[in-house]
Amino acid sequence: MLIKKTQSIRENEVTSQEDYLRRRDFLKSSAIAGSMAAVGLPLLSSCMAEQEATAESSPSPVSPLSNVIPAPPQYSIAKSKITPEWEATHYNNFYELGTSKEDPARNAHFLKTKPWSVAIEGEVEKPGQVPLETLLRPHPLEERIYRLRCVEAWSMVIPWIGIPLGQVLKQFNPTSKARYVAFETLYDPKQLPGQKTRALSWPYREGLRIDEAMNPLTLLAVGMYGNTLPGQNGAPIRLVVPWKYGFKSIKSIVKIRLQEDQPMTSWNDENSREYGFYANVNPEVSHPRWSQARERRIGDWTKRPTLPFNGYADEVAGLYAGMDLRRSF
Repeated sequence: MLIKKTQSIRENEVTSQEDYLRRRDFLKSSAIAGSMAAVGLPLLSSCMAEQEATAESSPSPVSPLSNVIPAPPQYSIAKSKITPEWEATHYNNFYELGTSKEDPARNAHFLKTKPWSVAIEGEVEKPGQVPLETLLRPHPLEERIYRLRCVEAWSMVIPWIGIPLGQVLKQFNPTSKARYVAFETLYDPKQLPGQKTRALSWPYREGLRIDEAMNPLTLLAVGMYGNTLPGQNGAPIRLVVPWKYGFKSIKSIVKIRLQEDQPMTSWNDENSREYGFYANVNPEVSHPRWSQARERRIGDWTKRPTLPFNGYADEVAGLYAGMDLRRSF
């Protein structure tokens, strides 16, 4: 995974993580001081005990990723304000770790990511169970700043670290019958306690058309904010498809299958009226229960217009030429 180091400024330095962390520490200490002034030491003791309990149940620390190269400019929105790391790692949808936004970070320590392997199956000439290190070794890691748009009408800007999915698939020689790519998340209720519930039909499944999978924007991410992926964000390897709603970017992948038929996907299977197979970001197509015309960027107070294909229309709109995007949503 070691790559020749570049002298370029890392893209996650557009917004200073150090400044944010220093601000967060200040706010924590200010809150404690305010608690002392308002209600005295009993509440302070309670707050400290809660912090200690939270620390004991916090996920395992992530590791810095070195020798990461900046992505080509067309694959990053480097001028955008990056979402603070704390927000991106503590406001998550990962039902395998719980259905509230706080549950994934709280339960991520259950997920064990070493050793890890990914099964490559179906319409490929070189199928197999591949250790994660072997899967990544031939490819340089790139840092790409992408918009993330949730179907719930909130959004973030995240500096991911990963490799283009298309490069990975090519090394297994897809056959001419490979029209779709199906993905599957780890199924292990001991590690993923949310799978003990019936929130969804487990394991989580997702899929792309082969041309979507081979598009240069489609990323297999193994890190974010300069570090390895935290468990709550889909460690150790997840999909990132920036022009689609976030539920398409499946986490903690253990299986990739190339196949001729359109795969069944979890949210489309759960409620096809609300969650289409394509799930392309489209401000003109409302969710049955809310508008998708505007979004709230996490960390901002005001809403902003949602961009077609989440702002990536120049790169991906051609994939859907001739399709009725109101019906094939």
